[in-house]
Amino acid sequence: MDILLYVVALGVVAFFTGKFIKHKSLYPFMPFKYDFRKRRDTFLKTMELMEQINAKVIIETGTSREGLKGAKSNGAATIVFGKWAKEHGAVLHSVDINSESIANSSAEVERQGLQDTVTLHHSDSLDFLKDFAQPVDMLYLDSYDYSSHDVEIQRKSQEHHLEEFKRIADQLHENTIVLIDDCDLPNGGKGKLVIAYMLEHGWKIVMESYQVLLVRNNFALEKAV
Repeated sequence: MDILLYVVALGVVAFFTGKFIKHKSLYPFMPFKYDFRKRRDTFLKTMELMEQINAKVIIETGTSREGLKGAKSNGAATIVFGKWAKEHGAVLHSVDINSESIANSSAEVERQGLQDTVTLHHSDSLDFLKDFAQPVDMLYLDSYDYSSHDVEIQRKSQEHHLEEFKRIADQLHENTIVLIDDCDLPNGGKGKLVIAYMLEHGWKIVMESYQVLLVRNNFALEKAV
């Protein structure tokens, strides 16, 4: 009986140790309980680079419809970058075509006290980006939901993200940072076309995992990865 209890105890310890190792928080920037898993490292590097260039204007396409509850599933980037913006005197513009997503994101923005820093735009991202007239310091592309199996949706999502980049390209300066979500998915994910286009037009990859982080070729990395 003692041996059985010992084996069970070891199993419990191993289980929770595994859960702890997989847990990737942004603590102390965000509470430890939030697990950003596959996006944690690219989020950290993006914020490091934003601080390096003293970023003031951030654009996100595709708002965080689940707020911080979606930290592990969709990244909760509206709140993450909104909090960073609040602490660094910057602003975040988050655009989404879905009214329900905007409403849910707005509720979380208010809960986190970010309403003076984060502006939510209910619009087609392509129209919004075409009309945006300010220089952009960080661009986060995460709109048009992808599919792991529907090739037509994959194509449309990839084409949409490429068009987003082209619509805002004139507002991207020599130190602009671009982060693209959901890239490590079947058939190249959301970033397949836009990343190829960027690499052909003077950009380079800084980090490549589930997300891909890019800067221009002449961007001087103070702490290269």
